[in-house]
Amino acid sequence: MKKIIILLSALLLAAGCSSNQIVMVVGTYTDSGSYGLYSYRFDAGSGVASVMDSVAAVNPSFAIYRDRKVYSVNEINGSQAAVETYIFDRRRGSFSLEGHLPAAGADPCHLSTDGHYLLSSNYTGGNLAVFAMDGEGRLAASEVYAGSVGGPDLTRQETAHIHCSVFSPDGTYVYASDFSADRILRFDVGAAGIVPSLDAEGTRMSFPLDSDYGPRHLVFSPDGRYFYVIGELSGTVTSFRYDDGNLVRTGVVDADPYDGRGSADIHISPDGRFLYVSNRLVNDGISVFAIDADGSLSFVAYQLTGIHPRNFNITPDGRYLLCACRDSDIIQVFERDAATGLLTDTGRNISVPHPVCIEWVR
Repeated sequence: MKKIIILLSALLLAAGCSSNQIVMVVGTYTDSGSYGLYSYRFDAGSGVASVMDSVAAVNPSFAIYRDRKVYSVNEINGSQAAVETYIFDRRRGSFSLEGHLPAAGADPCHLSTDGHYLLSSNYTGGNLAVFAMDGEGRLAASEVYAGSVGGPDLTRQETAHIHCSVFSPDGTYVYASDFSADRILRFDVGAAGIVPSLDAEGTRMSFPLDSDYGPRHLVFSPDGRYFYVIGELSGTVTSFRYDDGNLVRTGVVDADPYDGRGSADIHISPDGRFLYVSNRLVNDGISVFAIDADGSLSFVAYQLTGIHPRNFNITPDGRYLLCACRDSDIIQVFERDAATGLLTDTGRNISVPHPVCIEWVR
């Protein structure tokens, strides 16, 4: 047995990874010296990251990894907006461009996939683009669904914006944030592809939020029982119970005590006990909430961060939270207390121009 363990450790090291090392992909804005997409090896033991490789891309502000491939947006306000596919070598951290398709909408800002479809949420385009995936993960354009308007902010909600879409844990629905209409849209996933859900009267199904909400990012709890929405404009988190496709609203809590109207990302710790929200524009930081047994949220603390925190991510083991602080040109590394949810700045910043997305490769 001892020989087997030694041999396994040697094989892991030879492959360029150990049990403590995690590969991550970082997306950036390329208007301030950034090259494009970067790969790093993050040591979950020491909290130190080392750069592996990079590839030139235009505003790859959001990226996801699946089955040896990285899918990334080109967030451009025009016809050049695109979704790109890279074959990713996990050992070397290298990217090889495989495909480049129009995003079917300006400023794509979020991607999600279930392995059969890839969804691009196009902010300025105001739509959700659906791409079918073949058995090798190659993309083909499928459908495009428009968002709508109706919110009271005549500047930021004047035109439609779709900011985020996620698949339900049971794989039967997609939920998308209809930013300018202050609601969540639902789509069916089935033999016909991804299509808008309709009620008994044939009306498009949606779940309303408070006026002037501006829903941005969405997250399901790890057990699939609860669903949470952060409002960029309202700075509040709305909680829902997930009930066979229906979202049953259970509560609203304030996540931005400084009313910056710039709340951004939302994530839950792997153990399902704590929820985190990033806030920008005023006293930039991360709000920490405990998740109670019934899915309700209790405020724990507010952790200050660098300037303009966008996307952040929690390591799979839950030990660290890494936050992309765009205007500080750093990714901050926070150690996370599993018992209290509190964050401690380790000071082990990762320097990278205009980082806005962190994705684990696993």
